[in-house]
Amino acid sequence: MLNYGVLEWTVSLCWVILLFGVLCSFGLGVFDSMDEKMNTVLFSYEARGSVYQKTLLISRKETERESITQSKTKTSQDQGGLTGLSNIGNTCFLNAIVQCLSNTKVLLEYITNKDYINEIRSSAKASLMKRFADLIKGLWQGGISSITILSFKKEVDVYAPRFLGYAQQDAQEFLRYLLEGLHDELNRVTSQSRNLTEEIDDDLSDSLKAVETWKRYLKFDNSKIVDTFGGLLKSTLECTHCGHCSTTFEPFWDLSLPIPHTLRTGKLMLSQCFDLFTKEEVLDGDEMPTCSKCNTRRKCKKRILIQKFPEVLVIHLKRFSLGGRSCKVESTIDFPVSNLDVAAYSADSQVKNLGYDLYAVVNHNGTCYTGHYTAYCKHPYSGEWHSFNDLSVRPISPETHNKRDAYVLFYEQNQSTNL
Repeated sequence: MLNYGVLEWTVSLCWVILLFGVLCSFGLGVFDSMDEKMNTVLFSYEARGSVYQKTLLISRKETERESITQSKTKTSQDQGGLTGLSNIGNTCFLNAIVQCLSNTKVLLEYITNKDYINEIRSSAKASLMKRFADLIKGLWQGGISSITILSFKKEVDVYAPRFLGYAQQDAQEFLRYLLEGLHDELNRVTSQSRNLTEEIDDDLSDSLKAVETWKRYLKFDNSKIVDTFGGLLKSTLECTHCGHCSTTFEPFWDLSLPIPHTLRTGKLMLSQCFDLFTKEEVLDGDEMPTCSKCNTRRKCKKRILIQKFPEVLVIHLKRFSLGGRSCKVESTIDFPVSNLDVAAYSADSQVKNLGYDLYAVVNHNGTCYTGHYTAYCKHPYSGEWHSFNDLSVRPISPETHNKRDAYVLFYEQNQSTNL
């Protein structure tokens, strides 16, 4: 016999389950709608005049999305640039320089933002710049431990045949050739003529002479390389006979600082190298120049100071003597990691507190006949230091820098310094 009580209970249970399913579906729809359009969910707030609450919730949702996007970008930046370079045969000199330039923030962003594309000269083949940009972008793509330099090396050999083959080369010399090659392809000046024979008026003040010299320089050489590394030296020559002073200015992309020979294997400060570089010297004997006022060769006093400081200051420590690098100076040179103050070496005595921060170092370990180059670089976004030894990339502390091997120093101006 059919139990009507059980049947009635079963039918009621089915209705409850069906109603629960409808409500769940409606609820999920509401939540989906809230996720897609919060205005629908918050309509009741606005009806009660709670406009502030509605705006606050929407703003919070947008802020969370922006925060996630910024976090992903920051993570990508922090992890990029930690890629090794293959050594295809005594190319450690090239690898070390490339890693330092890769961590030069202003140059890195010039490449990653693709600004260089619009500045490549239409008359230039631009193969060197394109291969260099490809190499830098490869170092920053992340997700791989190392990349090859083969394509870039081939373009270097074409531009500067002195680097053909796989013999050991000087890293600082390579840096100069590389920057010159990139500059040639990015030069904003299209004219090839350099006919500018008119002398700068000798009656002008030194500051006006400097302005005119730099203006003339930019008429022929104007590129991102000049923007970044370009500076101006002031050389003063004083005749000891008549007292006449003549001043000349010369552009530079790096400074080659001498090391006091009395401390060949000792310890000294970077400031002592600057002191020697800017020290007044006497030109006599075979070195006597011609005084423009006496119109004859005279004993003179010469001094070099820095008239215009670059955005990125590259310092080359002259560890190798002339004549085939027959001798290497093994002195430990103590250099500051932050706030290198170079105001004392400015041609303008009114300049105070010219600060630079270290961000990269090229090291040379070995003798004048054989050795190995590595690089220490500070990540331009995370601020962490890493050692780059061809394929190997590992974190280091700036306090552990081997200052006996330091060969080329890369400094960037402080944010508080206005040059």
